[in-house]
Amino acid sequence: MDNRPLHLALITETFPPEVNGVAMTVGRMAHGLAARGHRVALVRPRQHHHEASGRDELLVSGLRVPRYPDLKFGLPATGQLLRRWRTDRPDLVVAVTEGPLGWSALRAARKLGIPAISEFHTNFHSYSAHYGMAWLERPVRGYLRRFHNRNLATLVPSEDVRKRLAEQGFCNLEVVARGVDTQLFDPSRRSADLRSKWGAGEQTQVVAYVGRMAAEKNLPLVLAAFRQMQAIRPDSKLLWVGDGPERAALQANHPEQCFAGMQRGVALADHYASADVFLFGSTTETYGNVTLEAMASGLGVISYDYAAARTHVRHHENGLLARFDDDADFVDQARYAASYPSVMRALGQAARQTTLPLGWEAIVHRFEDVARAALARAGAGAPS
Repeated sequence: MDNRPLHLALITETFPPEVNGVAMTVGRMAHGLAARGHRVALVRPRQHHHEASGRDELLVSGLRVPRYPDLKFGLPATGQLLRRWRTDRPDLVVAVTEGPLGWSALRAARKLGIPAISEFHTNFHSYSAHYGMAWLERPVRGYLRRFHNRNLATLVPSEDVRKRLAEQGFCNLEVVARGVDTQLFDPSRRSADLRSKWGAGEQTQVVAYVGRMAAEKNLPLVLAAFRQMQAIRPDSKLLWVGDGPERAALQANHPEQCFAGMQRGVALADHYASADVFLFGSTTETYGNVTLEAMASGLGVISYDYAAARTHVRHHENGLLARFDDDADFVDQARYAASYPSVMRALGQAARQTTLPLGWEAIVHRFEDVARAALARAGAGAPS
């Protein structure tokens, strides 16, 4: 297989400094691929406060995502991409996100005969029921299947997701996992000063939720589980890290809880490490990067048995797992966590050890292998 550097066009709706799992993953992958000598050209919507970045990128028009004012989805840009790629042809187009911009990129690639792969990051079809539009699930799934099945490969983050999508008729699925920065997310960042700001002493149980505060994240379950934990340990604190459309109502209804807002980088790592237990009740994740970040930070994790948790958490060995979408079981695990804090500390220590081999370098290498294999299948193993 040809090992010369590749010219990769990454089509994505989101990229750092935007804060979400897709942006973080694409940012890490782009950095890692560039470090391995590949040319990475980004195609993405122009965001609200964009400044010249010095990156190799094409900025296109976009519209705001409803209920997510900090994000835009890209409008179709077939003409722009045809003009760009006729004079500066990539070896491989990578459609990271599945909106109109991604579809137009695949269309332009097909017209020019450029091989393409795609990535599956978000269970959009599963979100519909959380917004009173369950009838949309089937047509959205059909669109996603058509989008991905036209490509040489679709990258998914876990074997769990691969099996589920294969059952739904998705083809050419390749597992490319996600990593975690264990130097950034580290139990040593625990801060007594930060805990004091939350009204927590060293023995106080601080229960954390980290992520977007939106309907599809099953936030009422986090509240219900915490109430049961608080019944066992009345001084417990619930820490919310993140932002989103549900934050204002939650904060108004629960002023006694801690709302830290959006955190990034070292500050985010400090918040993780300064908590004790991580509650993650979402049932709509494709992966759930926050699970690995919490584990790397030494927290006792409580999650449903799927996505990242199914891949990396072993029940009562390095975390607690509830049966998928079983609210009663999830709450039972939360009660157990509150009842046995020393066990949770031990599980958190084991979780940290689990994450130590999960750095991004191996993930980037796997992506590279999948990309080269796709090019070989297309009869384009050498850069053009």
